[in-house]
Amino acid sequence: MRPSGRGPDRRAFRRRTPAGAPPGVLLPDPSLGQTRIHVIAYGPDAMYETDVEDPDEIRSIAGVYPMLWIGVAGLGEVHKISRIGDIFGLHSLALEDAVHVHQRGKVEEYPNNLFIVARVARMREAVETEQVSLFLGDRFLVTLQESGDDCFEPVRERLRKSNGRIRERGADYLAYTLLDAVVDNYFPVLEAFGERLDVLEDAVVASPRRSLIADVHRTRRDLLNLRRALWPQREALNQLVRDESPLITGETRLYLRDCYDHTIQLLDLLENYREITAGMTDVYLSSASFRMNEIMKVLTIIATIFIPLTFIAGVYGMNFDPRVSDWNMPELRWRYGYPAVLGVMAAVAGGLLYYFHKKEWL
Repeated sequence: MRPSGRGPDRRAFRRRTPAGAPPGVLLPDPSLGQTRIHVIAYGPDAMYETDVEDPDEIRSIAGVYPMLWIGVAGLGEVHKISRIGDIFGLHSLALEDAVHVHQRGKVEEYPNNLFIVARVARMREAVETEQVSLFLGDRFLVTLQESGDDCFEPVRERLRKSNGRIRERGADYLAYTLLDAVVDNYFPVLEAFGERLDVLEDAVVASPRRSLIADVHRTRRDLLNLRRALWPQREALNQLVRDESPLITGETRLYLRDCYDHTIQLLDLLENYREITAGMTDVYLSSASFRMNEIMKVLTIIATIFIPLTFIAGVYGMNFDPRVSDWNMPELRWRYGYPAVLGVMAAVAGGLLYYFHKKEWL
C-alpha cells in the first residue's frame, strides 16, 4: 500500500451554492457521475429487485411490498433526486445536504423521516471517505451515495437469501445494517494502516532516511482524515441510541448501541495509531542522530590515528641535507631507515587502535 497521491478529502473545500442562494437549492455536479436508481422491495415471504430510470416507476412498486429500499448511486442528475424527494416527502434542506457531499456525520429529524449522514472509508492509493446519506421513513429507506462502489452488497445478499431477521424487521433495522456495514468497513482500512506502520517503524529504526519521514507525515495526515470522519459519526450514532424516535424501535436501538461500541473501538485504535506516528518522528530524529554520532565517531578515530602518522611523515619530509651537518636527519643515511619509519607508523596506529578497543570506543 503506497501512501501517495491526493484524494478527494484533501482538496480545498468548495461550496457549490452561490452566496445568497435560497436554501434547499440542488445544483448539479457532473463529477459525481450519472444517477442510477436501484429498488429493492421486500417482505417476510418475497422480494422484488430492479433498476429504474424514471423515479415515477417507484410509485407502482411502493404499495405492493411492506418495505422499500431505494438505493441511489451517483448524484450528478439532481432532477431525479429531486423527484425521489417529492415521492417520499423528503425535505429540500436534507436533499441539499445529501447532494453536497462535504457533510460530516449527523442525524436530523424531519416530520416524516430521519436524515442520517455517514462517511464510508476506502483505501486506494490514499485513504478516502465518501458520503452516504440515509432517509429513514415509516416503511421506506432512501440511500444516496457518491458512487456505486459501496459496502452494501452483503446486505443485499442477505435480503436476496432471506438470511436472518432482516426481511422480518422494519426500515429502522435495515438502516442499522447499512450503518453497521459502514462502520465495519473501517476495520480493514485500519488493519492496513497497522501493517503500514509496522513497516515504517522497522524502516525508521533500521535505516532512517529523509523519504521515510515524509511517509510518516502522509500516514498521519490520512489518520487525521479518518478521525474527522469517525468522530462526528460516533456522535450521530450516539444520538440515534439516546434519543427516542417513533421511527426506531427499542430493539433496533440495542443493535445501534453495538454499532456505537464498534465506533468507539475504531476511535481508540485510531488514536493509538496517531500516537505511534507522532512517536515515529522522535524515533527518526533519535535514529538519525545516533547514526550521525556513529559516523562522526568513526571519522574521529580515523583522524586521530592519522594525526601522529602525519606528524612523522611531516618531520621526515622537511628535506634537511645530512651532508651539511650530522644533526640534519641522520636517519636518512640508515640502510633500513625507510622500513623503520614505516614500522614506527604501524606501531603507533596499532597502539592507538588497541587503546580505543580497551576504552570500548570501537
